[in-house]
Amino acid sequence: MAARFSIFTIWASFIMLLVTGIMMVASTGLCAHVPNDESATTFLIKQSIFAVIGLGMALVISRINYQKLRPFVSIIWIGCVILLICCFIPGIGIRLNGESRWIGIHQFSFQPSEMAKIGIMVVLADWYTTHREISGTFFRGFVIPGLLFGIPLFLILIEKDMGTAAALGVAGACVMYVAGVRHWLLFTAVLICAVFMFDMATGSENRLERIYAWFDPQAFSQGVGRQQWIAMLAFARGGISGVGLGNGIEKFGNLPFAHTDFIFAEIGEEWGLVGTMAVLFCFTLLTIASIVMVQHTQETFGRLLAIGLASTIFWPAALNMAVVTSLLPNSGLPLPFISYGGTNLVFTIAAIGLLTSIQRHTCAVKKDDWPKQTS
Repeated sequence: MAARFSIFTIWASFIMLLVTGIMMVASTGLCAHVPNDESATTFLIKQSIFAVIGLGMALVISRINYQKLRPFVSIIWIGCVILLICCFIPGIGIRLNGESRWIGIHQFSFQPSEMAKIGIMVVLADWYTTHREISGTFFRGFVIPGLLFGIPLFLILIEKDMGTAAALGVAGACVMYVAGVRHWLLFTAVLICAVFMFDMATGSENRLERIYAWFDPQAFSQGVGRQQWIAMLAFARGGISGVGLGNGIEKFGNLPFAHTDFIFAEIGEEWGLVGTMAVLFCFTLLTIASIVMVQHTQETFGRLLAIGLASTIFWPAALNMAVVTSLLPNSGLPLPFISYGGTNLVFTIAAIGLLTSIQRHTCAVKKDDWPKQTS
C-alpha cells in the first residue's frame, strides 16, 4: 500500500511540475529569440510535443519489467560512451557557445548526456547487484564500477557541461553509498573530483569570472554575473505572491535564458515566494516518495536503480535552484520538468516511467535486505 501511494505521489508531483513548466515556457518563450521563419509560440509547441512524447515513453516503460534491462547493460554502457564521443566528431557533434554537448543529424539534435544519466544508473545498479557480496572491496566494489561510472562522466565534463557532470557525479555517489562502498573511498573520490573540477573552473577565464561574480553579483551585473543579478531582481519584484502569470518584465531581454536555465527566476517574479516554494515542495515530495518506494522494493537491482533515478532528478533540480538563487556559481543546468529542452524533458519523464516499472514489478520486503559492506 505504501509503495502504491508513493508512486501515486511521484506522478502527482511530476505532473504538477510538468504543467508548471509548460505554463512558464508559454510565458517566457514568447519573449525569447526565435528563428525568423518560426512563430513566437515555437517553444510552447515544441515543449508540449516533447511532453507528450515523454509521457508516451513513460507509460510504455512502466509496463515493461525493468529486469529486462539487465541483459543489455554492456550494450547500454557502450552506446552511451559512443554517443558522448560523437559530440566531438565534426559533422555530427554540434558546438555552441564553446560547448560540445549536442549531436545532430539533419534537423534532429539531442544531448547524449541526458540519455547517459539513465544508462549509467542502470549499469551501476546491475554491477552492484551482481557483485553484492563484495561491494565493500576496493577493486570490484570501487575501482571497476568507478571506471564504468567515471568514463562517461569524464566525457560529459570535457564537453564543458560541468553542471550536468556535477549533478550526475553526486547521483552516482549516492548509488555507490547505498550499495555499500566504503565511506573513506567515496570521500576520497569526491575530494579528488572536487579538486579536479575546481582546477577546471579556475583554469578557464570565463569560469573564473563566474566565481568572482558569484561572490559579488552586483559588481559583475553587466557581464558574466548578469543572469544571477537579474534573477535576484526578479525574485525581489515577485515578492510573496508574484506579479501574475505572464506579467513578468525581466524576461523581456533582461534575463538571458529565461525559458531554460533561469526559468526558476521567472517563477519567482510571476508567482512569487508562493510559487517557488510550491515548486520546491513538489521536488521534495517527489524525492521523499521515491525513498519510501525504495524501502518497499523487493530486490537489490530495483532498489539501487530507483535511488539512482531519483538522484538524477533531485540533484539537477537542487543545483539549478541553488544557482538561480546565487547559492552556487552559474553552471548552466536546466530545471527538470520545467525548463525548455526536448532531450532533458523526454528522458526525465522516462525516468518516472522506469520508477513506475520498479514499483509495479516488485513487492514489499524487509529493510535488512540492503547490500552490506564487507570488512
